[in-house]
Amino acid sequence: MLMILLQGSQRFVIDGVPFHLDAGRETDNTPLVFMLNVAKPSTLRFVHESQVPLRKVMIAAPTPWLKRLVETQSDASTPALRRFFSEHLARFSFAPGRSILQQAEKIMHPPPVLEGELNALYLRAQALDIMWQSCLTMIAEGSPEPQTPCLMSLRTGERIKDFILANLDTDLTIERIAHEAGASPSTVQRNFKEQFGTTIFEFVRQKRLETAYAALVNDGLPIAQAAHLAGYNNVSSFTTAFRKTYGMTPKQVRA
Repeated sequence: MLMILLQGSQRFVIDGVPFHLDAGRETDNTPLVFMLNVAKPSTLRFVHESQVPLRKVMIAAPTPWLKRLVETQSDASTPALRRFFSEHLARFSFAPGRSILQQAEKIMHPPPVLEGELNALYLRAQALDIMWQSCLTMIAEGSPEPQTPCLMSLRTGERIKDFILANLDTDLTIERIAHEAGASPSTVQRNFKEQFGTTIFEFVRQKRLETAYAALVNDGLPIAQAAHLAGYNNVSSFTTAFRKTYGMTPKQVRA
C-alpha cells in the first residue's frame, strides 16, 4: 500500500498497530509518501479525527506481484526492498519530489477527454511511475552499501527531472541544469536520454505543453497566454506543436 498524503492527517489501525501520518494544513503543508507492506490478510480501521480537509492518493499492488519483480533482480541490488517485503507491516516514508507530487495531482485530476479504458490506462501509468520512484528512493536510503553507478545515475536523473519541473517558468539552459546535477552538460544530456528516452529539451517542451494544456482546460486561459506559458513566441508555432502532441488545436481544447 502506497499513500501520497498531500494535506491533512490520517490515523488508522492495522492488526492492532496504530499509524499516524500528518502532512499539515494547506497553507503550511509537508507532503509525504508512506509505503506499507501488508503481507497477509489484515483488519484495517480508519480513525477520522482530522479537522483539515484530507487530500491523498492511495495506490495498492498485490504483494506476490511485487515480490516477483524483486526476485528477478540480483540480491546485491535490492536488499532494502527484500527486507521490506519480508516483514508484515514494514513501513517506509519520505518527502516526495516535484515529479511525484505532479503525478499525484494527475491521478486526482485526469484529463477530461480521457474516458473508459484510456482513463484507466492513464491512471495506472501514473501509479506505476510513482511506485518505481518510491522503490528507488527506498533502495537509495535504506541500503548501507554504496549505491551502484546505475542507481546513482537513476537518482541523479530524478533530481534533474524534479529541478526542471520546479523551474519550468524560468530560463532552463543546459549549463544551469548540469550545474544542478554536478556533472558536465554532455554527461547530463546522455544520462537523461538513456534513462527517460528523450532529450532534456524535448522533456522541457513536453512539460510546458502539458502546463499550457491544463491552463486551457481548467482555467480557460487565452490561447496567446497559453502559448507564452509553453515557451512559444507566436501562436502559430504553438498551435502546430500542440496539435502534433494532442491531435487537436488549442481552440478545440479550450472550447
